[in-house]
Amino acid sequence: MKKYPAKKDDISIVLCGAAGQGVQTVEQLLTHAFKHSGYNLFSTKEYMSRVRGGSNSTQLRVSSQKVRACLDRIDILFLLNREALKHVEHRITRETIILGEREKLLEPGGGDDIEIIDIPLSGIASEIGGAIYANIVVTGVIAALFAIDKENIIDDLKERFSEGDKTVMTHNIRAVKRGYEIGSELITSGAVSVYIRKDPDVADQVIINGGEAVGMGAIAGGCNFISSYPMTPSTSVLTFLAHQSKEFGIIAEQAEDEIAAMNMAIGAWYAGARGMVTTSGGGFALMTEGLSLAGAVESPMVIHLAQRPSPATGLPTRTEQGDLDLALYAGHGEFPRVIFAPGTLEEAFELTAGAFNLADKYQVPVFILTDQYLIDSYYNIPRIDVSTFEIEQYVVPTGKEYKRYALTESGVSPRGIPGNGKGLVVVDSDEHDEVGHLTEDHDIRVRMVDKRLRKQTLLTQEAISPTFSGKKTKGTTMIVCWGSLFTIAGEAIRRIGRSDISIVHFSQVYPLHPDTAKILGRADRLVIVENNATSQFSRILKIHAGIDIETRITKYSGLAFSVEELEGRLREVL
Repeated sequence: MKKYPAKKDDISIVLCGAAGQGVQTVEQLLTHAFKHSGYNLFSTKEYMSRVRGGSNSTQLRVSSQKVRACLDRIDILFLLNREALKHVEHRITRETIILGEREKLLEPGGGDDIEIIDIPLSGIASEIGGAIYANIVVTGVIAALFAIDKENIIDDLKERFSEGDKTVMTHNIRAVKRGYEIGSELITSGAVSVYIRKDPDVADQVIINGGEAVGMGAIAGGCNFISSYPMTPSTSVLTFLAHQSKEFGIIAEQAEDEIAAMNMAIGAWYAGARGMVTTSGGGFALMTEGLSLAGAVESPMVIHLAQRPSPATGLPTRTEQGDLDLALYAGHGEFPRVIFAPGTLEEAFELTAGAFNLADKYQVPVFILTDQYLIDSYYNIPRIDVSTFEIEQYVVPTGKEYKRYALTESGVSPRGIPGNGKGLVVVDSDEHDEVGHLTEDHDIRVRMVDKRLRKQTLLTQEAISPTFSGKKTKGTTMIVCWGSLFTIAGEAIRRIGRSDISIVHFSQVYPLHPDTAKILGRADRLVIVENNATSQFSRILKIHAGIDIETRITKYSGLAFSVEELEGRLREVL
């Protein structure tokens, strides 16, 4: 058996197989096992839109240091079927350790040039109880290679299957142990050597994905109502809050469609709740009439929009930053809004939590713009203390002469809710007067439009400044990015290693911070990186900050940039 060079410090594991072969289960088991064992971990997946078949892959990046971005490089590759080999073969090098069932992976009479460590998964799984246990055998093999205590895996299995068939539990435990034996043999024989220093800080950290980070932020922001229609990749936020609903007093409603979901959330805010919707591009398209209603009645609203490639159904399980224009221009008419685009899981939590206060304070829609890559990625972060976030309340008691849309200098009227005082809270989708009664008076119309738009000045004053890293002096090149590209671009630039390159990341993409032009004006050269075809954010910078970025690096295949890919693209333009 061929002996491979030892894998050290930062190891990329890729699992690839068909939908239905349990790749996601392996990911879930191992992400927590690596974290409990003291390893820094990053995990992300790319998968096809099908219940069975196709080729899905998950990357587990295990490191002695903090890691938060995906790689092309594969150090250890576990294949579950022949199609999987074809799916990732462009990423395989001579240094890649390939494990799997040789007979099932190679074409009869060919492919002998590919070195595969043969593991007879089918036979082992059949002996245990059936083909469905092959993925658990894989889990045991990988756990052994990294010296993870197999009892941690077994305890996790017991928790996951505690209410199921005891026979299934027994077979799963046998599968882990058998896989662990195989992995231990590979280490003992010297065929595979893995050396990664553990990080003592990891023990007190948590490992979550983007959907959980957004959900936790919603709880911290006081969310007590969510209505949505399931749509990949946004559904994880709905399911997370549904699971937490009893503990935190949240009403989680799976609506009959996105139109109903948006209108329910508007009704929830009207009644005094803090509501949100979670959706993706095609679903949000149906919500735009409701968004305009929120703009007209000045209802607070929090919208989590998890982007995926469009138009139409597009690539429903892939990633893209293609809905920025949609969020910015959605809804008929003119009314203010805020758009956040978190670049890390910490920002996903903080910005979502803050969105509820901001929406409540200014009575406007606030977007949390994520994408499939961010939502489905896991990594370890310091524990988040939800209790430290302050929920700000802006609802006022109403008097008999209460006017829901009283004209104010700021444009923000006191917001009352039914039953909280003696006043009548009138809301109407037609243009209305200060009380809320519909009107066709042209002068009142102008005053109401001006009143609503005056909020934009205040929202701009509260805009979050972009994150800057690197030298602020002239003579530098600034790499501009937004949303989930932050960690990928950061690592790519560190690899380039030039002191004259800095990075500016926008976690708020509208309205822009007032100093945006000043910040970007320090650079001799600007390069923007986006996961869309037309560089949507560069247009916002040109229109609203007067900054025209000519050098644009874009990707719109449905996949996120890898660190190596972006590094190469940056080197080309630099």
